[in-house]
Amino acid sequence: MMGFSTDEVDRLPAGVLAYVGDAVYELYVRTRLVRDGHRDLDELHREATMRVNARAQARTLAGLDAFLLPDELEVARRARNVHTGRGPRSMAVLDYRHSTGFEAVIGYLYLLGREKRLQEVLERALAVAGTHPSIAP
Repeated sequence: MMGFSTDEVDRLPAGVLAYVGDAVYELYVRTRLVRDGHRDLDELHREATMRVNARAQARTLAGLDAFLLPDELEVARRARNVHTGRGPRSMAVLDYRHSTGFEAVIGYLYLLGREKRLQEVLERALAVAGTHPSIAP
């Protein structure tokens, strides 16, 4: 964990929080898949991309709405409203923006060093996604 101060994290652009959060979430999902016994590389890739994509992350953020704390909801809102382009042509603009909000929350918690809360949100995110029983917490 990095342990940035709250002031430092609050000054970071939401896109930077999402950039960090994307990496943290992807590593978490990949680690869970390996821990749960997945060994085939094609299967690992398929299972990970099923969870770490804009549409899945947008749905996950919607499912976390009642679980997130006010400061986390504010980070998600701020990140959703950032106009960094439309994202890849193959995805809906709203999915891209909401996935950015989800990633920003993960990055926010990671950079603040809130390990316990980050773990809670990551576990709940996988439960909300519920796309594969072997990765459920």
